[in-house]
Amino acid sequence: MHQFKVYTRWRPLSPSESTTPEIQRTHNPQDSGRVSISLTPSARSATERPWKSEAAFTQLFEATDKNKSVFEAAVAPTLPHVLSGRSCNFFAYGHSGSGKSHTIIGYDFENPDEFGLCLAAARFLSDTLAGLNRAIDNPAEELAIGIRMFELRKNIAFDLLNGRCQCYVREGHDGKTHIRGETELLEEGKVRVRPIVTKACWSFEDLRQELLAGLKLRATGTSTIHDQSSRTHAVLELEIVTRALLEARDAVVQRQSELVPVGKRATDIYIEENTKGYIQDADGKYIPNPDYQIDQARIDAAEAKKAEFESYVQRAEDKVSHVLNSSGHVCLGGKLVFVDLAGSEYYHDKTISTMPRPKQTLQEQQEGRQINTDLLALKEVIRARASKQARIPFRSSPLTMVLRDHFLGTNTTDSYSAMILTVSPSSEQFAATMNTLKYGSLVGVAGGAKKRVTR
Repeated sequence: MHQFKVYTRWRPLSPSESTTPEIQRTHNPQDSGRVSISLTPSARSATERPWKSEAAFTQLFEATDKNKSVFEAAVAPTLPHVLSGRSCNFFAYGHSGSGKSHTIIGYDFENPDEFGLCLAAARFLSDTLAGLNRAIDNPAEELAIGIRMFELRKNIAFDLLNGRCQCYVREGHDGKTHIRGETELLEEGKVRVRPIVTKACWSFEDLRQELLAGLKLRATGTSTIHDQSSRTHAVLELEIVTRALLEARDAVVQRQSELVPVGKRATDIYIEENTKGYIQDADGKYIPNPDYQIDQARIDAAEAKKAEFESYVQRAEDKVSHVLNSSGHVCLGGKLVFVDLAGSEYYHDKTISTMPRPKQTLQEQQEGRQINTDLLALKEVIRARASKQARIPFRSSPLTMVLRDHFLGTNTTDSYSAMILTVSPSSEQFAATMNTLKYGSLVGVAGGAKKRVTR
């Protein structure tokens, strides 16, 4: 069964909000074990109304709770799933400035108690894998954490561990979503398209340094709240890997590059022979050319060569599966995915429009609308999966396309996802906070449905 839990985290008032009244809020535990939330606007508000959620939330964190508390409650219980080879996903959702990046990434990279969720999880996994590696003699089988980090803007991904290289989100013939980097032209007509880079880290310190280097390349922009908001969705993947697994995956890319010129030649020969083999008559219709006989043997030979190289690709892909399935450690391939969603925007809330806010460019306004489109698509995917709909709308946005494999997990019958709502207690942010909780309430109610996951 796919589990989807929703947590709420209240941030502290910022120094600029120190004189601002707080939203009056009540947390109401229910018999189901979940919690509902009631909000009451400040007395001076003439436009806002009280609101109460459904019993959708697994747990609430107050402004005094540190990142360590959130990690121990929300992430730590899932780590045994990762160590059994499964996939677990964590999303941070909320308005710009509500604390999403602080929760997922963190800002103090020296104090373990203040690590963001991804770094705290990496530290635990590094310690665990170091213990397992003491019993491994073959260097190719030593376990490491492979880190991938990219940000998504519309249908373009930027690889933050590869110089912010521009990549593209594409659906392959296998029905899976692929993020492809720039095309490299090699010798003899070979064409290589690299996937998002995976950096293998054999120590926690190596991983910490890779994360810091990637974060320096993340884009920011002006939101409706502040001028240094994350305007892209950041995706950080931690996967348990070995050198043998990474080498097998590299071999797939190499075999695919060798197939390209062979496949192109087969296509060119087919077109060439058929171009010579047919001519247009006086009425413009194509008829067999009486002066040329199509060389079917030439076409067949080219197709046979193409099939041969396709078999090499298939063999390389089978090797990846073999490495995963034959490992003596079930944790190989286990994955944690952390998604720092771009801040949601609410342009039409009158309560926000009266507040002073940074001026946005036309491009930033368009980006804000795209962000909202992505977040709506994410909610609909969660709802469709929980209600066992025949069609899950993963193609509704590039974000949900990218997350499809993570949602389905390594084991579609037993995967885990959680969303952490970050909200502001400031009465000036009442509408934004309420909208965040409304979104989370819908996700929590849908994700809590005990129904079998289907594609």
